[in-house]
Amino acid sequence: MTTTDITGAANVNTIRDTYTAQVGRRRLYSGLALLIFVVLMVSGFRVADERNAGRFWDGLHQVGDYPSEVLAEAWQKRANLPSLIAKYFPALVETINIAAVSTIIGVFGGLVLSLLGTRGLAKWPRLIPVFRRFSDILRAIPEIVIALILIFILGGGPVPAMIAIALHTAGALSKLFSEVAENADLKPVEGLASTGATWAQRMLLGVLPQVAPNYVSYTLLRFEINIRASAILGFVGAGGLGYELRNAMAWGPGRFDEAVAIFILLFGTIVFFDQVSSRYRNRLTEGQV
Repeated sequence: MTTTDITGAANVNTIRDTYTAQVGRRRLYSGLALLIFVVLMVSGFRVADERNAGRFWDGLHQVGDYPSEVLAEAWQKRANLPSLIAKYFPALVETINIAAVSTIIGVFGGLVLSLLGTRGLAKWPRLIPVFRRFSDILRAIPEIVIALILIFILGGGPVPAMIAIALHTAGALSKLFSEVAENADLKPVEGLASTGATWAQRMLLGVLPQVAPNYVSYTLLRFEINIRASAILGFVGAGGLGYELRNAMAWGPGRFDEAVAIFILLFGTIVFFDQVSSRYRNRLTEGQV
């Protein structure tokens, strides 16, 4: 065996030993992380159970009692469901309007924030961190918190819900739009700049045509989310189907058929818009539109 062969074998052994040591450390770290996660879950459950007067296990077998009572009453009054669906259809329209208007406003806000916060495209590069942190703040605050504050100021109704969802949508879409814009080709932008085009013209003619399919796809996805959010915000007095559902459920037995009718409306609407938007998102992603 030559010196070269001995050196090569030694290098292979060194590489194998190094790889084995790295795999061992990775398994050790993964095991420790899993152990910490289990400990936190167990301790957190015990704390939550104690704050709930330790009745989690005692009440676990009753978890299906309330849904079964609701469904039983709705089945007994199933003949009333068509008229109840027609009764609450205007509330459904209000919910969709809240989602649509807030999505439109949020898209424009997210578009401006994303372009102003994207490296290579921003009009004021030094202010990029400011616009990004502002987007982070809008995205970090839940819609329900904003809605509760606005309801206290403006009173109940669809306007607080619309503003709350629009602000959160602007923050969420600005992040997604910015990631897409960062991958845009800058040559059209540079060509427009050489002709004396303004910043708005460069963005409108040089960037948006490249990213439009992704932007529309994200907008449709966000519209689905906003329909759910507008229904949830109704529980805090922001109008729409959520408000009617809260009233029906708070009344208790005797109006459970109304709650089921509202659930049917809400579920059907979410499924419908989910299918429609998913179809168009797929077509946009595949470049068929």
